Amino acid sequence: MKFGPSPVAEAEGEIAAHSIRLPSRKLQKGKELTAADIADLQTAGITEVIVARLGPDDLDENTAAERIAAALVSDPAAQNIRVTKAATGRVNLHATRAGVVGFDPARIHAANAIDPMITIATLPHCKRVEAGAMIATVKIIAYGVAATNVAKAAEALDTAMTVHAPRYQSATLIETVIDGTTHSDKGRRATNTRLSRLDVALTPRSKVAHKTEVIAEAIKQAEGEVILILTASATSDIADVAPSAVRMAGGAVERFGMPVDPGNLLFIGSFDGRPVIGLPGCARSPALNGADWVLERTLCGIGVTDAEIAAMGVGGLLKEMPTRPKPRST
Repeated sequence: MKFGPSPVAEAEGEIAAHSIRLPSRKLQKGKELTAADIADLQTAGITEVIVARLGPDDLDENTAAERIAAALVSDPAAQNIRVTKAATGRVNLHATRAGVVGFDPARIHAANAIDPMITIATLPHCKRVEAGAMIATVKIIAYGVAATNVAKAAEALDTAMTVHAPRYQSATLIETVIDGTTHSDKGRRATNTRLSRLDVALTPRSKVAHKTEVIAEAIKQAEGEVILILTASATSDIADVAPSAVRMAGGAVERFGMPVDPGNLLFIGSFDGRPVIGLPGCARSPALNGADWVLERTLCGIGVTDAEIAAMGVGGLLKEMPTRPKPRST
């Protein structure tokens, strides 16, 4: 593509680089100039305009954006993504249902490295979204771009994005109590709010004594497809009461602790083919914490491995809760 000044008499078929105010109307930037446009420009006494000239091997901005978006989303129904019509070199991608956005960051990086005029901007990987949310935008910065670079970007992307829909419909929250303590409903309310965002329902309440054997029995009796445990006393070790209860029930504990704060004292495991998440005490607050990231991925059927939790430390320093018993700064 070439860009620069052109005599008006020679500008038919070229693209106006800037908007032009004429006595009778306004020529919008990006418009392919017609014979009528040229006549109006000459009538207005304009002899030169700034234009973009596409070469034989270039694609116009809208065609380029549409091809790249089509590579990102080859099956909109399966990927739970709606793709808008291209305009001014931009195509937007929207989630068609609540879920978690998933993609391969390396593919996005590769596509963005091919040509500075080809850009793909996305939400963070594994970000929870509501139906209708914009999750990505494809923008061609110039009025045209080399077709070969568009093809390279499309190949690099290769269906690189999807919205993972919730896989489960129900969850059981096991809460433990210690004699002589006040029993608050904050944890259940906060958990219900988190689950409802992904259309997951809480089963009837399960509140039990803070004892390994009692929690183990509650795990066995849990009705939900996902089992959550929120203990009255914070889990301090992988051998503590709640993780031990998971093993006593016949389940397994894969990891205790995560490099996200608030949220350090989380553990993950499984029982009878169902995910088990030991929630940290900060889950009683509706504020964002590390448990949100693990819970959202789990509910949408995205396996959360030991290595993936370990990698959450970069970006894992979250806003501190004002109600935290022992602030980080002390």
